[in-house]
This record gives sequence, C-alpha cells and structure tokens, in this order.
Amino acid sequence: MDPFLLEAINEAKKGLEEGGIPIGSVIVHDGKIIGQGHNRRIQKGSAVLHGEMDALENAGRLPAKTYQESVLYTTLRPCSMCSGAILLYGIPKVIVGENETFLGEEELLKSRGVEVVVVNDETCKQMMKDFISANPELWNEDIGEDD
Repeated sequence: MDPFLLEAINEAKKGLEEGGIPIGSVIVHDGKIIGQGHNRRIQKGSAVLHGEMDALENAGRLPAKTYQESVLYTTLRPCSMCSGAILLYGIPKVIVGENETFLGEEELLKSRGVEVVVVNDETCKQMMKDFISANPELWNEDIGEDD
C-alpha cells in the first residue's frame, strides 16, 4: 500500500479513537508529508475541520508554489468545501481512498484540471460503512444533511 495513503488512514483512525468522524488526510511535497490531519469537527466543535482542512491548517502558511507542487491524500472523496480549498491552493493531484460512501466533488475537481486517483481501498470503505451505520446522525451533520 502507498505509505502516504496509509498515513491518511492512520489519521482517520485517530479521529475515530477521539470520538470523531474517521476521515484522514495528508499533504505531500517532494516525497515528504508537510501537513496531516483528520476530521475534528466533533472534537473541536468546529464547522470546518474536515480531514483535508485540518491537514491544510497543520501544513500552515506556505508559498503558493509549494501547494501547487503537492499531492493531497484523503481517505474519502472531498466535499465541496474541501474541494474548494484544493482548487484555491492549486493542488494538482488528489489521491482518494474511496469514493463509494460519499458523492463529493470529484467531477468538479476533474473539470478544473485536478488529477483525481481513486484507490478504492477496502479499509477506507469499511471504516466509513461501520461509522455511518453506527452514527448516522453525526454523519448527516458532517455532510450538511438533516437526516
């Protein structure tokens, strides 16, 4: 398995262990992780701390060129907010662990020239299926639905 996707999965597991939603992300530049994070909306009472947003926050303020030369790994297809941040910072490639449990904005990213690679990792799929089954209200809140 790709070691960077594995690290994103480890981030997702951290989120789950903290009582949050199991979605993790890492940002890689020149073969090194420059930012990593996991969904911390529940833990921090945040409206915006999805896994990708947390990874960007933890990467910090960097030159635009750094983001434009980076790859973002995420365990789940990015939502509209996270896709917007990917586009804003010009991240050219996104590796997605799975895209079955959430529709996300894969087509938007592709239409704007972002290379999207879906791995369809079984660990990512099972982690989300288990979480959604056990916590439908938290999942619906996270994706902006009422039920």
